[in-house]
Amino acid sequence: MARLVINEEKKIGRIEPEVYGHFSEHLGRCIYEGIYVGENSEIPNVNGMRSDVVGALKELKVPVLRWPGGCFADEYHWKDGIGPRENRKKMINTHWGGVVEDNSFGTHEFMELCSQIGCTNYINGNLGSGTVQEMSEWVEYMTFNGVSPMADLRKENGREEPWTVDFFGVGNENWGCGGNMTPEHYANEYRRYQTYVRNYDKKHPIKKVCCGANVDDYYWTEGVLKTAFANTEDQFHGFMDYLSLHYYVHPEGWEIKGSATDFDDEVWYKTLNKALYMEELIQGHSAIMDQYDPEKKIGLSVDEWGSWYTCEPGTNPGFLYQQNTVRDALIAGITLNIFNKHCDRVKMAALAQMVNVLQAVLLTEGEQMIKTPTYHVMHMYRYHQGADLLQSAVTGIDNIGPEKWNVPKITESVSMDGDGVITVTLNNLSIEASEEIDIQFANKGHQLREAKIVTHPDMHAKNTFDAPKEVEERDFDGCNVSESGISFVMPKNSVVEIRVS
Repeated sequence: MARLVINEEKKIGRIEPEVYGHFSEHLGRCIYEGIYVGENSEIPNVNGMRSDVVGALKELKVPVLRWPGGCFADEYHWKDGIGPRENRKKMINTHWGGVVEDNSFGTHEFMELCSQIGCTNYINGNLGSGTVQEMSEWVEYMTFNGVSPMADLRKENGREEPWTVDFFGVGNENWGCGGNMTPEHYANEYRRYQTYVRNYDKKHPIKKVCCGANVDDYYWTEGVLKTAFANTEDQFHGFMDYLSLHYYVHPEGWEIKGSATDFDDEVWYKTLNKALYMEELIQGHSAIMDQYDPEKKIGLSVDEWGSWYTCEPGTNPGFLYQQNTVRDALIAGITLNIFNKHCDRVKMAALAQMVNVLQAVLLTEGEQMIKTPTYHVMHMYRYHQGADLLQSAVTGIDNIGPEKWNVPKITESVSMDGDGVITVTLNNLSIEASEEIDIQFANKGHQLREAKIVTHPDMHAKNTFDAPKEVEERDFDGCNVSESGISFVMPKNSVVEIRVS
């Protein structure tokens, strides 16, 4: 039996809502067909945005959305995506599939999308192939409320009032597709470019994201912070508010990756073992950040995470379209629990990607839309947003799986919201056995408000357009509530959410 002990009196830190963010890139069918179909489409839409997709995202309470990339960001020139659509420049998307990008979805459309979803925006600027002037003018175009060339241009294009820009990334993956730079070179470029990401709205300053490392490149983290970090009262907010980290789970490695749906028991555990590696990465990069920023003023932004498999057979390999199974539900649950547990440093994250790409929460095909197992997990976890992490610990569990790919059978995190409601999220990583769970609280007499589960007896189970509800969030029966706590049997390969007051 596993025992989960929760101390409601010990609040460790706030889980920022932005940890549950999402990522939308001009890649495959994420933007076009997935989110944006245009005003003249027969698919129901509002100002070109798919109504079914927007509705599903609102249910998730998406806090922040990152755009336009990804690798696409460092070859994106924002002026190509404004003005009358028939006059916008066409380009080849060289990173993703070699298809024509017609720029019909640009700055105005992205801001419209965020407005419909009800989320804040995270815009990634072009440092790799763009100029300082280009980045500076984009910020002016979006946020300046006055007389200027860019503000006038915005008004000519139909937007009188400026927008608020919440987060701005100064480059993306500049160690790779964003320019193959050294950390010192990028850091000096970052210092220069971010200077011109000006705060025209003093009441709502833009929070700046500095390009951090790929996986375990601690050399990059050290080099960037050594050159770009400033921790003085007058300089800090002018330099960086976040440092990013990117990590994808590839079961068989970068080159082969592995199938999204065809895997055996060993690959199941190998995949989850690699998902758990996020813990070590956060600890490693946080240790370096602590040397420069012991007060934790800088947030770690894991703004690309998720599973990355070999694309589905018969699809464009540059579109990165993959199915989503119970295994991905566990990857999501494991990763989000890790983020929660590190809320002192992890302040923002973005699942890659939102629709039709990698570990998407939604898949579309023409007029049809389905919610993936990952969607249902993120829906259950939405209660953690803005809540306080509580002290908790699991005892009485063993590691399971092959020796090389051992994983703990149960992972968890617990939070309390402003109304005193406690949310418990647990994962059973075993594909062989259920687990008896005994939850004990420091305070007595809690009442069960809700219990939900995402699971399926078959670890390969997925949702398809013919069977869209094979794996979904369901009511979880069988909780025995007593004065001291709650006990239940947690099925194999499952994610469970329990809420008490």
